[in-house]
Amino acid sequence: MVFALCACAADKPAESAAPDASAPVEEAAALNTVILKEADDSMINNYTLLAVNPDAPFVDADGNAVADVKLNTIGADALINWMLSEEGQAAAAEYGVEEFGDHLFYLKDERPVSTAEIPKATEETKLVRLSTTTSVNDSGLLGYLLPMFEDKYGYEVEVYSAGTGKAIANAEMGNADVILVHAKAKEEAFAEKGFARVIDGMDAARLTYMYNYFVLCGPADDPAGVKDAENVLAAFQSIADGKYKFISRGDGSGTHTKELSLWPEALGITEEAESFADYTDWYISANAGMGTCLVMAEEMGGYILTDKATYLTFVANGGIME
Repeated sequence: MVFALCACAADKPAESAAPDASAPVEEAAALNTVILKEADDSMINNYTLLAVNPDAPFVDADGNAVADVKLNTIGADALINWMLSEEGQAAAAEYGVEEFGDHLFYLKDERPVSTAEIPKATEETKLVRLSTTTSVNDSGLLGYLLPMFEDKYGYEVEVYSAGTGKAIANAEMGNADVILVHAKAKEEAFAEKGFARVIDGMDAARLTYMYNYFVLCGPADDPAGVKDAENVLAAFQSIADGKYKFISRGDGSGTHTKELSLWPEALGITEEAESFADYTDWYISANAGMGTCLVMAEEMGGYILTDKATYLTFVANGGIME
């Protein structure tokens, strides 16, 4: 397994493990950044696998057509089928429960499940390139899952980790065999433009199978009153009204896309820097990964939207993200 780093609705779980009143809880008290708003219906965070189409209209960073792109479709199918197998899905669901005392990811009730036979890797099919979001990387999920797949079937997964927008752009340049991302509109656009394919045994190109929750975090003294807000939309309104520091991913990621949907429409905040030029005294666009942004929020005493899995990892690591 090789890592390359770069700076939606589901059913709620029927039950979750009771939080472990041990290390994570004790360490959380040492950090100023705490969860203030969670489990809001607007904060469900779906994850989707897509196989890249070898006949897609690949382009370079300047939009010019790219020829002679070679994809490992056999390896891609093997990885996807393992991640959607009973073994792969059970591993994703159990990740973090023992260590962090809570579920980091949940399986959707209506999800694709694969029973396909998975071939062993050959020299020609060994390397599989996965382009994915930072949340499944910073949370430690991939570091937990991929060695199981690699050890059992002989593949080597090369991981490019960035925000969803960059992860998808990487695939559109022909640099990935599979993507694992979490921004529905961008996933649909990727498929509609011909970059995704339906693998054998599946009914659709978008294979949405697990989820977790976005959480709104901030300083423990919560000057914006986020914790007492009626819902997450009211919480974002309070942050804006008081011009309290907010750390935005600012990188076109799935988390950034979700954040933009939560601000009051009157603010006009979009991905474009001009849209928040008048708010730079409180709105910090970091253009960075989730772990880096959590460290910034802790250091600056700011609010931040993050996925819960990465937040729990952040707490378990005592506020240090490598």
